[in-house]
Amino acid sequence: MNIVSNYRTFFFLAIVVIAGCSKKTDTVAIADGIVASSIASSNPILKGLSDNPLQRIVVYIPTGSTQKSYKKIHVNINSDAVKSIQKIDVYLTSSDQYATTNLIGSVNVSDSSIDIPVTLNIFSGPNYVWLSTVLKDNAFINRKIEIHSTKLIDANNVELAIKEYASPFSKLSGIAVRKVGDDAVNTYRIPGIVMTDKGTLIAVYDIRYTSNADLPSYINIGMSRSLDTGKTWQAMKIIMDMGAPEDQNGIGDPSILIDPVTKKIWVAALWSKGNHSITGSGPGLTPDVTGQFMLVNSSDDGLTWTTPASITPQVKNPAWKIMFQGPGRGIAMQDGKLVFPAQYWDASAISYSSLVYSADHGNTWTRAVNGAKSNTTECQVVETAPGKLMLNMRDNRGSFRSISTTTDLGTTWIEHTTSYSSLADPICQGSLIKANVKVNGVMKDVLVFSNPNSASTRNNITIKASLDLGESWQTINQLLIDERTGYGYSCLTKIDDNTIGLLYEGTREIYFVSIPVSDIIK
Repeated sequence: MNIVSNYRTFFFLAIVVIAGCSKKTDTVAIADGIVASSIASSNPILKGLSDNPLQRIVVYIPTGSTQKSYKKIHVNINSDAVKSIQKIDVYLTSSDQYATTNLIGSVNVSDSSIDIPVTLNIFSGPNYVWLSTVLKDNAFINRKIEIHSTKLIDANNVELAIKEYASPFSKLSGIAVRKVGDDAVNTYRIPGIVMTDKGTLIAVYDIRYTSNADLPSYINIGMSRSLDTGKTWQAMKIIMDMGAPEDQNGIGDPSILIDPVTKKIWVAALWSKGNHSITGSGPGLTPDVTGQFMLVNSSDDGLTWTTPASITPQVKNPAWKIMFQGPGRGIAMQDGKLVFPAQYWDASAISYSSLVYSADHGNTWTRAVNGAKSNTTECQVVETAPGKLMLNMRDNRGSFRSISTTTDLGTTWIEHTTSYSSLADPICQGSLIKANVKVNGVMKDVLVFSNPNSASTRNNITIKASLDLGESWQTINQLLIDERTGYGYSCLTKIDDNTIGLLYEGTREIYFVSIPVSDIIK
C-alpha cells in the first residue's frame, strides 16, 4: 500500500465533502475543516522491544488555519491487548516516517477503554502522530493485539472523531530473539530455524560482534533453543568459533537441517580464515587460500555440539574460487539423503546455486555435478515429489527469484515455468519449506515461502503459500508480516498442523512470530 498517496487521496476527498456540508449538520471538527484519520502499521508487536509502532494518526488542518491543541487521545483495545500491553506511548513526527524522538504522551494499560494524556499542538497541513507500545515481560506471544483510536479531545472537551483507514488493526504478537546490544553484540543476522521431533525450536544466526559487516569480520555462529514453540528462548550458545584472531577468523551464514533417522541436527557455515570469503577466495582447498564449508552437529537436541569440521575437500572443485552453503535451512529427502542448498563461484568467478548432499547420514558429503543457473547465489531447496528437488534462488539479475528442478541430484536442471516471473525479490535471501498442514480442515502438502515482497527494496516481509507445490502462487494465499525496511533475511519452519513459525531479520536484530495457517491460506 502506498500510505502517503492514500492519505493524500483521503484528505482531498474529505475536504471536498467538507466544502459541501453545512455547519448545522456536521460536527465541530468537520465544520472547522479538520480531518483526522488513522492507519495501522503492518508489523508484529514484539516482546523485548522498547517500542513497537501500532498505528499512525494524521490530523489535517487546512492551510491558513491557526494552531490547534489536543489533550487526550481515546483508544479502545481488545482483551488480549489488556493482558499483554504494559504501556502505550505517543510520538509526534515531522513526516510519515516512524520515529521516537518526540514523546508527547504515555499511559500504562489496565483497561480496554483508555484516554491517553497528550500535549499535542498541531499546525496547518498534515500532522503525524504515532502510537507505540511496550509488551509486559510476562506477556504471552501468539495473541492478536487490536487497537482502535476513536477520537481526539481538546482542552474544552470538544471531540474530533478519528476515521479508520482499512488496514490490519489486529496484529500478531511475537518476540525479539536477539536484540542489538544483547551480550554486547553489535548485530545479529542470517537466521535459520528448525523444529526437532521433541518439539524444540533450534535457531541459528550470525553473531556479528563489532559491526554489521559481512565476512571477513569478527563473526561466530550462535544458537538459541525454545522449549515452548517460541514463547521463550534459552540463553544464547556459541556453536561455531574458529578462534583468535577473531577479526580474521570469522564464520557465518549458517544453514540448519535435521536428520529424521539419526535425530542429529546439522549446521553448515562459511569459515573465512583471513580475507577468504567470497571476494578473497581463490583456487585450492585449504583455509589459507579459500573459504571453508564447515559443519557441526548435535545428537542431544541442541544441548551440545561437535567441533567444527571442514568438508571443503569433499565438495569443492579445486579450480573454483569458493563453495559454501545457502543460508537458512536444508532438508532430508524421503530416501534419507541430507541436502544443503549451496552456492559456488567457478574459475571465472561466475556464481551458481547448487546442492551439497550426503547419502550416509553425514559421514561423507558430495556436490551436485552442475549448478542450476548462472548468476544465482543464496538458495533454498524442497523435495516436491520423491527424488524431485526444487531450488529457489536469489538471482543477481534482480526483480524476481529463479527456480529450477532436478530429478538426479543436480546432474541436470530444468528451469521451472514460474522462474523469474512469479516471486518478486530485491536480490535477497528467501526461505522455502514444504509443510504438511491443515487447509480447510484437511491435511495437505503446501510450499511456504517468505522474503521481502518487492522487486527493489528490502521491506514488506511476506509469507506466501502454494497449494500445488510451486506450480503457481496465488495472491490470495499470502500475508504481509512486516512492512518495515530491514535486512530482509528469513527462515520458516512448521510448528504444528495449524501454525507456521518465522524467524526473520529486522535491522541488526532477529525476531520470531507464529502465524496461523488460516491467516495465510484463504
